[in-house]
Amino acid sequence: MFSRSSLEMLVTVARLESFTAAAEVLHKVPSAISYSVRQVEQELDVVLFKRLPRRVELTPAGQIFIEEARSLLLKMEQATVQTQRAALGWQSRLRVTLDNVVKLDRLQPMVDDFYRTFEHAELQINMEVYNGSWEAISQGRTDVVIGATSSIPVNGDFEVKDMGHLEWQFVVANTHPLSQVTYLTEDQLSQYPFICLDDTSTQLPKRHMGNYPQQRRLLLPNWHSAISMIRSGGGVGYLPKHIAKPMLEEGVLIAKEIPAKQPDSHCCLVWKRDPNHKLLSWFIDYLGNSQQLHSQWLSSKN
Repeated sequence: MFSRSSLEMLVTVARLESFTAAAEVLHKVPSAISYSVRQVEQELDVVLFKRLPRRVELTPAGQIFIEEARSLLLKMEQATVQTQRAALGWQSRLRVTLDNVVKLDRLQPMVDDFYRTFEHAELQINMEVYNGSWEAISQGRTDVVIGATSSIPVNGDFEVKDMGHLEWQFVVANTHPLSQVTYLTEDQLSQYPFICLDDTSTQLPKRHMGNYPQQRRLLLPNWHSAISMIRSGGGVGYLPKHIAKPMLEEGVLIAKEIPAKQPDSHCCLVWKRDPNHKLLSWFIDYLGNSQQLHSQWLSSKN
């Protein structure tokens, strides 16, 4: 309805409170400014400016219109800048998925470094469990996944970097009846719920940690809720060793060896190949090599 130039003209008139002063700034004659303002008022069927002997003054309706005009001009400028940046490969957002198994020690420094480096861009971070991470990358809901587990269950134009293996530790609460048992059997373990995270995938087959045939599961959304249930004695289960370590050292959890131990999980960094996404290219370089990825996101040794 209104061009950028007409909005800028109206905002200039409102700021200077004068058709003549606005005409000088915009390199036009006062009559052209007066005519353009009158055209807008006719289109709106609203008087925007009171014409006084030596100046003009916004009406209450004009004040609202000018506020909206300033907002529209700002959005136009932002859209122009973002479009130009995107054309050069500088998108305005990087979407990062953390698989629920990774350490979070590096999250805050990573965020700080990103926002310090890019004044125009923002991060969108979410968490997925097991095949939910692969589903997010395959459906285009994320640009990169840190800590995707197991083998690649989807097809696509992806890049993958090895992150090494995640170690699991079977634990029980220090108050749990099994904490006093030296050699656990399948029958003993099957008496208590097996606590594990629920795979967040909705299209891919769900993948869960194995429990014994006669053992019921308690599926939970994240490690926070899983730890709470294990510590309260509501069940038994595996935790990533880096998560279990401080609670084992504190003595609130007890590590146990059980039959058919859960093997380590192979993890990787995975991202969709896009040479024109400069934020993504910077991020992959920033995360470093396989050794650095394992140390910062998976290892229980630091």
